[in-house]
Amino acid sequence: MAKGATDQVVQSSGNVFADLGLSDAAELDNKAQLCAALNRIVKRQRLTQVEVAAALGINQPKVSALLHYKLEGFSVERLMRFLVALGQDVEIRVKAEPSSRPACIAVKAA
Repeated sequence: MAKGATDQVVQSSGNVFADLGLSDAAELDNKAQLCAALNRIVKRQRLTQVEVAAALGINQPKVSALLHYKLEGFSVERLMRFLVALGQDVEIRVKAEPSSRPACIAVKAA
């Protein structure tokens, strides 16, 4: 083990962006979840980047960015619209805040 290294293991919160201390962790996690769903669809349907670009109304370099999780410039709303354009239902559910934690926005891809 390297000098100064520890063998301490810290359990993840479930959001790697929060674990890294990023201020916009919830939004980054939501974007990553939506992009993962989009990537699964592209892979499952064996779509080319050109086909995806045509379906989403964007150019091929932007599709490449999406497929490589380079999400700067893509909002959560835009990613949801992309999923709809690929024939997916996107459901938003509002429920009461649990008393054990603060309210949040979370994406759970099926």
